[in-house]
Amino acid sequence: MSALDADREPRLATAAPPPAPEAPHLLYDRVAEASAALVIGHYSTSFGMACRLLREPVRTHVRNIYALVRVADELVDAPRPDGSRATQARLLDALEADAVAALRTGHSANLVVHAFARSARACGIGPELLSPFFESMRTDLFRAEHDQASFDRYVHGSAEVVGLMCLRAFLVGRPGADAAYDALAPGARRLGAAFQKINFLRDLGADANGLGRRYFPGVDPHAFDDAVRDRLLDDIDADLAVSAVAVALLPADSRRAVWLAHGLFAELSRRMRRIPADQLRGQRVRVPDPVKARVLARSLLRTSR
Repeated sequence: MSALDADREPRLATAAPPPAPEAPHLLYDRVAEASAALVIGHYSTSFGMACRLLREPVRTHVRNIYALVRVADELVDAPRPDGSRATQARLLDALEADAVAALRTGHSANLVVHAFARSARACGIGPELLSPFFESMRTDLFRAEHDQASFDRYVHGSAEVVGLMCLRAFLVGRPGADAAYDALAPGARRLGAAFQKINFLRDLGADANGLGRRYFPGVDPHAFDDAVRDRLLDDIDADLAVSAVAVALLPADSRRAVWLAHGLFAELSRRMRRIPADQLRGQRVRVPDPVKARVLARSLLRTSR
């Protein structure tokens, strides 16, 4: 056989090595993140719409953050029929202890806590943001009315720190992330505060009648008039105006989603201003789906320029 004939002999293809089996803990991580996404999908359609505009890994981080927030909120606001405040407090304390421990270890038997801890460790979220949040959640169990100092403290823990957690997620992996965080943090806090205050106003009657809570200092839900409504909305609109400056400076792959959330809450503010106060306290104002679509279109256009 000539050398040329030998070259023409068929050659057996070398089989590719089988892929290495996935480490078992990676499947657990994925299940935890899917659990967080399931929580968000069931509890907030508007948030889910905004979240879909985020790119990975930011989308997953933000979902993981909000899932823990949602679970804590439900422990406080949706007690079991045969439960008690003492039971709610124990569950909330256990959830906080689990979350703080998971920040150290990166692991939890609670799937939502596990997902949160993975994102918190990746984004640089520490106990300094987590502790005020749980303090505010705990306040809901034992305080029915607020003065200005307790209201400010409550809004900081329940909303402003959540805005700061999300800001950490928006900036993860970016050059100069720490400097950008310091510059944008005041706007993130104001946006979180605006969202929380709008929800207080939307739920004014339900909170007073169903949960026995009055959040706005000096505001009696049963003696609520147009002047008080406008004063509260003026404060909310000021928060939205300040936060808009920070939103415009966010990374482009996060800016669209935050503009959408900003636009939806600004639309809620406009709608509430048109509703007589005596009607506003008896209904939860919503943005209809066709209007949400228009707000989404404006958000996309705003970020394409």
